[in-house]
Amino acid sequence: MGCFFYGCLRGNVGTLRQFGQAFHRLRWPLGLAGAAAFLALVWWLRNLHFSSEPLLYAYLEIVGSLLSFTYAANGLIRFKGTHDRISLILAFGFVLSGLIDTGASFGFYNLLAAGSAGPMRVPLAWMVSRTLLAGLLVAALVVERRLPNAREPGREIAGAFLLVGAVAYLTSAVYLGAPAEPQMRPAAFLSRPWDLIPAAIFLGAAIGFRRRLRTADSVFDRALCWAASLNVACHLLASQSERLLDAPFTLAQVVKVSSYAILLGGALVDNARLFDQVRHLAVSDPLTGIANYRRLIDVLEGEIQRSRRTGRPFSVLLLDLDGLKTINDRHGHLVGSRALCRLANVLRVHCRAIDTAARYGGDEFALVLPEANGEAAGGVAKRICERLATDGQKPVVSVSAGYAVFPQDGDTVEKLLGAADRALYRMKGGRSGVRSFSRIAACL
Repeated sequence: MGCFFYGCLRGNVGTLRQFGQAFHRLRWPLGLAGAAAFLALVWWLRNLHFSSEPLLYAYLEIVGSLLSFTYAANGLIRFKGTHDRISLILAFGFVLSGLIDTGASFGFYNLLAAGSAGPMRVPLAWMVSRTLLAGLLVAALVVERRLPNAREPGREIAGAFLLVGAVAYLTSAVYLGAPAEPQMRPAAFLSRPWDLIPAAIFLGAAIGFRRRLRTADSVFDRALCWAASLNVACHLLASQSERLLDAPFTLAQVVKVSSYAILLGGALVDNARLFDQVRHLAVSDPLTGIANYRRLIDVLEGEIQRSRRTGRPFSVLLLDLDGLKTINDRHGHLVGSRALCRLANVLRVHCRAIDTAARYGGDEFALVLPEANGEAAGGVAKRICERLATDGQKPVVSVSAGYAVFPQDGDTVEKLLGAADRALYRMKGGRSGVRSFSRIAACL
């Protein structure tokens, strides 16, 4: 039966691998087919007699603004934790873009009230906001490539603020200083050619973030790539809009808000991953990867509370790596560090899932054994010694061990660790002669 399932698993893995290889070979034809389907959709929407309600546009603008401000807050948090310049620049950019969109939602009804000429004008706030955001995506890529990590966060915030202000000034100057205001031309092939400007900039940003995935492939980086790509589609749709609130314009608004939601979702997921990494680093030893002293104390306090409720004992085992100073002097500190990792690996691999291994001190380790009495703790100590002595690595190392059992050896964390420590050093003080695992343990 096991062989049958193993054969099925191998067959499925092989099929998935072949599918992935076929998809990789056909990615360009599939991409061209997708682009053709998108252009056909745009053309169909342009000829569709549809007009959405102004209230829908207002709702989309409000949702887009809220997403912009929410992402900006998360971007600043991300920068504070990672000093990522892209997050900082985009945080300021989304704040400014959200403010422009909020103001545009109030001025939209004035545009509709302007009579028949109003719906034929491209909202200037739309062009400024979208081009600003596209320019900041490209600027963030350039800055990140030149200076990947911030060394002085205070100055970096000021620099990012100046960069956003400069891009905003140039964008506004281009549109406000243009000889003609953006207009819609229903009879032309591109009724809104001005939308090709942000589309081209977003396309450059999408290509840049796609190439960046070779070195920085996180959920947030992929979200940036997808958001930039969706904004290219957004402005290609908008370029076919013949009047405000028609089908291409409405779908362009939906795609824009969707890109903001994807970017915010990617930032939240990646922030959760970063927070989990920080939490893990806070409770783990940087050299060995097992729990540190702080985590050990928390586990012991939890086991004491649980044992008091259930009436079942638990044991704490202390282990000391013998002759670490000799190993460092004879073979070097790198070999000594590797010896510590060897012991930590034995504790990690050859103990139960409910046991907690921790680095107690420089060359001392602790192992918390839930629902284990003294006899079980002695057996665990002996097994650890045997595993370490037969791991096949040089130099051969040994450990001394001592354990304490709750509650007979102590009813607090300090008393338990003290009893186990005394048992350990009684073992170290009497290493000649016959040794027993009744309270102390050692392995040569």
